Amino acid sequence: MSKVTEIRVSQWYFGGLASAGAACVTHPLDLLKVQMQTQKGKNISMLKLTGIVLKNQGVMGLYNGISASLLRQLTYSTARFGIYEMAKQHLAPKNGQPISFFMSAFLAGLGGFAGGFVGNPADLVNVRMQNDVKLPPEQRRNYKNAIHGLWKVATEEGVLRLWAGASMTCSRAVLMTIGQLSFYDKIKELLLATKYLEDNVFTHVMSSLLAGGIATTLTQPVDVLKTRAMNAKPGEVKSILTLVMGTAKEGPLAFFKGYIPAFARLAPHTVLTFVFLEQLRINFGTIKVQTF
Repeated sequence: MSKVTEIRVSQWYFGGLASAGAACVTHPLDLLKVQMQTQKGKNISMLKLTGIVLKNQGVMGLYNGISASLLRQLTYSTARFGIYEMAKQHLAPKNGQPISFFMSAFLAGLGGFAGGFVGNPADLVNVRMQNDVKLPPEQRRNYKNAIHGLWKVATEEGVLRLWAGASMTCSRAVLMTIGQLSFYDKIKELLLATKYLEDNVFTHVMSSLLAGGIATTLTQPVDVLKTRAMNAKPGEVKSILTLVMGTAKEGPLAFFKGYIPAFARLAPHTVLTFVFLEQLRINFGTIKVQTF
């Protein structure tokens, strides 16, 4: 005799809302990560960099570019979570078994690529607004907010400039989404299979913390290159190869510049995103019938 149960599944836009909520908390760490990655030949510590920002800009200096950060999450994360969740729900067997890890990774990569492309303009403005703090006044771009930044780039540098660094953004987004979404689902599945843990906040935190560590390690080299490409003046970066070679001259660890603030930002961001996402799913998700 078959058994019928009801579960709640996410709506397509829950990922974007959860990521935007997490970004409000972790934005200062993202700002410090960007500033560390754009250092060339210098190695100012995260603590010293925080002191410089606070001294020059005050506490609100740590929130430079927050409008672009939110716009980025509402485009990039809505697309990647939406594609992944909807495809996963559509392909999931009716008996409640999860899809295979390889299929999960493929769907996450697909969602990540689309999200990276859609979110690139907001990401570019986000990087520039965050880096403005440490530039001399005469070199600052002085974007008032995300929309003003998009308008300035489109009118002064051309619309296509909004997709500067898009190949690296999409590559990073593929790796990031596999690291976060696929590994989160797999780790959560393994933890729940032990019978010692239940589907609660503690399990969500543990799963997302481990997924955050995996995602940081996978994406850091691409993230450094992406940040440098986006922050470059027109014509400064001739090709991806010259950018890779230029970074390599600083030593192999140059590809992992800003790793600590990247993990310090991505780990809580990943944890908060999945905690918020699970709460949205549990409280506002669509009811789906499963037959065992």
